[in-house]
This record gives sequence, structure tokens and C-alpha cells, in this order.
Amino acid sequence: MGLGAAMADGFVTTRLDSVINWARKNSLWPMPMGISCCAIEMMATASPRFDISRFGSEVMRFTPRQCDVMIVAGTVTYKMAKVVRKIYDQMPEPKWVISMGACASSGGMFRSYSVVQGIDQFMPVDVYVAGCPPRPENLLRALLELQSQVSEERPLGDFLRGEKIFVPEEGPVERISTPS
Repeated sequence: MGLGAAMADGFVTTRLDSVINWARKNSLWPMPMGISCCAIEMMATASPRFDISRFGSEVMRFTPRQCDVMIVAGTVTYKMAKVVRKIYDQMPEPKWVISMGACASSGGMFRSYSVVQGIDQFMPVDVYVAGCPPRPENLLRALLELQSQVSEERPLGDFLRGEKIFVPEEGPVERISTPS
């Protein structure tokens, strides 16, 4: 039986990994952490002009238990870093992080004792968005990059093939202290 005959009978085969990744990448629900001026540009992506709903991400929830992508937009201080990390820890697995803007990615122009010089010091970052503030198109490009990363994952591949799955142990949450 050839492919044409199988398609005529309404029969399609695929890998379970592919179906799971397709569903995940087309329904990324962002947790907006708009801390400063980059938040205005993040909000603009939901407008009809940029239309983030084309990517299945129009549902911006303000509760971490319903989100799988955290978008950190703006300057993060050491005092706020503990809150950002706590919200990140409350998100269910799998979860991803987008660091939006120069301030979130590297501290930006603020080289002071109170500003974290990049959120990658206290949480993993999957995609960085450049700019001060970055345009909404940059955030949409980061979302496309994240979708391509999600589509390459193997969520069940090792389990279904009987291979041993390595699950790293989670250590304690890193403590962030103000530099002295």
C-alpha cells in the first residue's frame, strides 16, 4: 500500500514527539514580567499591527501556573530578582524564558550596585532580544526562535525507545545577594 492509498483512506502516521512539539510550539502562553520601559513594546506585540496571536501566544496570563514562557522585559534589580525567580519556579514544566531588552540581558546602561547585570545570573534564558527598547518585531522574532527550539526537543523520545533517561537533580535555588 503506497502513501497515496494511505492518504485516501484518511490514515496518517507520525511520531509522538512531533505531535507534542507541534502542540507546544503553537500554543506558547507568555507570562509577562514587564518591569520597565520594555514592557510598553511587549504590550504592543498584542496590538493588531503586530498580532502575536498569529503564533498562538495571545493568551497572556498573569498567573505563573498557566504559563510556559516568561518574558522578562526591563531592568531587574536585586530586590526584584527574588520575585522574578519565585514566579519562574511556580511555572509548570516545560518552561522557557525570553530576556527582552538590554537591561534584562546585561543590565543595560545601569552599572550600579542595585541592578542585576543580566537575568542569566539567577535563571536560565533561552532567547535574548536585543534593543533598548526592542521593537515588537524583535520580540516576535524571538518567539519564532523559541518555537524552532521547542520543535527540536525530544520530550518522549528516550522514554518510548526504552533508553535510560537522565534527569538532573534540582539543587537549591541560587541565592542572590547584593554585591559589596
